[in-house]
Amino acid sequence: MKFEDLNLLKNIQQALIEEGYETPTPIQQQAIPVILDDSDIVGCAQTGTGKTAAFAIPILNQLHRIVGSARKAKHIRTLVVTPTRELALQIGESFDTYGKYTNIRSLTIFGGVNQVPQTDQLKRGVDVLIATPGRLLDLHKQGYINFDRLHHLVLDEADQMLDMGFINDVKKIIKLTPENRQTLLFSATMPMAIRELADTFLTDPKYVSVAPVSSTAERVKQQVYFVEKSDKRKLLYHLIRNENLSNVLVFTRTKHGADNAVKALKKNGIEAGAIHGDKSQNTRVRMLDAFKKKEISVLVATDIAARGIDIESLPYVINFDLPNIPETYVHRIGRTGRAGNEGLAISFCGKDELPYLKDIEKLIRLKIKVIDGHPYPFTEGGSEQTAEKKQGQKPDRRNNNRGNNNSSKPKSRKSEASKKKKKRWY
Repeated sequence: MKFEDLNLLKNIQQALIEEGYETPTPIQQQAIPVILDDSDIVGCAQTGTGKTAAFAIPILNQLHRIVGSARKAKHIRTLVVTPTRELALQIGESFDTYGKYTNIRSLTIFGGVNQVPQTDQLKRGVDVLIATPGRLLDLHKQGYINFDRLHHLVLDEADQMLDMGFINDVKKIIKLTPENRQTLLFSATMPMAIRELADTFLTDPKYVSVAPVSSTAERVKQQVYFVEKSDKRKLLYHLIRNENLSNVLVFTRTKHGADNAVKALKKNGIEAGAIHGDKSQNTRVRMLDAFKKKEISVLVATDIAARGIDIESLPYVINFDLPNIPETYVHRIGRTGRAGNEGLAISFCGKDELPYLKDIEKLIRLKIKVIDGHPYPFTEGGSEQTAEKKQGQKPDRRNNNRGNNNSSKPKSRKSEASKKKKKRWY
């Protein structure tokens, strides 16, 4: 299948040609026709599969038929709700890119910055609104946002919104929108709470699924270094210097750990920066932009950025700390090895993280290659055999409520009438 086979409008097709898009990815092949057919959809696809384009392209195609003339009044016709500011900004960039030959106006809003520029643009009118839950509800409460003309509601990275505690906000947002909307829900995983959300608020959705979360990018080479926890910063510097690594994305478990890693790298003459929840939005955007422009060679991030960073041709990801949720490992290393490029994912594993490594290898069904002979191994030695002997007792894990099936299934809004094709309006 080619994009030209999807019967997209010439305005959209031209933008895709200029971006070098010829063949849709698997999620795009499955999702675009369903969305163009005006059906609700549940898409299971992890970041890096072309998911944003899978919903942005057909939405723009539909909106352009209605918006048409620049003189037409602007109303919010599409709402995209996403968990993080970084992801919201990148979705906004995608709508601008694919819709550059249309009169469709998009706006991205999020908290942590002055709301005045956002409310000024809302007053002027927008067609597509991309938002994080908190700022969206706040501005709606203040009367700046009206959903009376809404047609598309997109819930992106639904499982991450669940993990971040946004699920109740998402339900509030859904209830503010017209019932005859078209709802598109995308999630990397499908825990029970997300399935219940789909059952409750979507009407006869089509289910599409690609790249299960247990899979890792085929072009990503994976390595693990067994290292003393106290030596991780030394090993990070050693690899960057001796292996000549640049354009490196490093993941830490904590904000404090991210700041300390950056401080140690800078002390040794390596340009680095950190992004995490304690950084202001302006600082985070500026740091990410500097990394993309290669003004800094190392970006250290907590998992707030695991799904929100989209950088072309990112060659290296380093797990400074192994995540205690194995799916997070897949999301992290999915930042590299994209769009046909090769990538390298390096993980540091301390003694206390051996159970996490075991769970990751079980999930991805792959034994990660152990790199011996580095300067900072376990005190008892860095061999794979030594490490395997230590994979015994597991530390306590945080309760992430995934797959919690204790709650009764909520009532669905489906009825015999709603099972018929809904009549959409704009």
